[in-house]
Amino acid sequence: MVAAQEKSILVSSTTSTEQSGLFGYILPIFKMKSGIDVKVVAVGTGQALDIGRRGDADVVFVHDKPAEELFVQEGYSTKRNEVMYNDFVLIGPKSDPAKIGGGKDIQVALQKIAASQAPFISRGDKSGTHAAELRYWKGAGIAVPPSQTWYKETGSGMGPALNTASAMNGYILADRGTWLSFKNRGDLAILVQGDPKLFNQYGVMLVNPAKFPNVKKVEGQAFIDWLISKNGQEVIASYQIGGEQLFFPNAKK
Repeated sequence: MVAAQEKSILVSSTTSTEQSGLFGYILPIFKMKSGIDVKVVAVGTGQALDIGRRGDADVVFVHDKPAEELFVQEGYSTKRNEVMYNDFVLIGPKSDPAKIGGGKDIQVALQKIAASQAPFISRGDKSGTHAAELRYWKGAGIAVPPSQTWYKETGSGMGPALNTASAMNGYILADRGTWLSFKNRGDLAILVQGDPKLFNQYGVMLVNPAKFPNVKKVEGQAFIDWLISKNGQEVIASYQIGGEQLFFPNAKK
């Protein structure tokens, strides 16, 4: 039994990598190649990093570059590796009360939503998506909560937050991967996309074994090495839903 237990790692990651179906696709392939079983705790990026800070994960796989760089600076990891990217999209009802459809500028779109006071659903969960959303509001010069009645924080992952937006016919920022795999769309559609600011980079880090001796350094590093290898990058690129690629590998060679 002991040998079998040794060949598993715990990865704290984001809800978007889990809810988009990416892990369900790539992890069995990695296990077949390496014999290492990857268990995933999927939470918002902020929580995923906190799990790493407690030494309760071997690897952290998230999407908030400033927060990841801080994690390395603080000594919780020695290296951040870029893995892949996709993008954020602004979703809203097809009736589009804020008249943002077809726009390319996320900040202008948010200004129009605020002016129209149409419902906006925020994850409010300190995730990478939530952090990005708050950066865009700040860039738009708009202070969101606590006083805005049109701005609703769900404190939930991407899928449940999309369900809320669907039920309320509200606007929401989502990662494209979770949106493509989301079935309960109701009257929602992508209204704003293509702004370079909506670029969404993912990074992976081994939790520092010098700080936490329980970290499975060899197996964790094997997973990271595979993700950024030619084979791992090809597997990530091959994951599609309805003919659309969800993640675009861009590990630094």
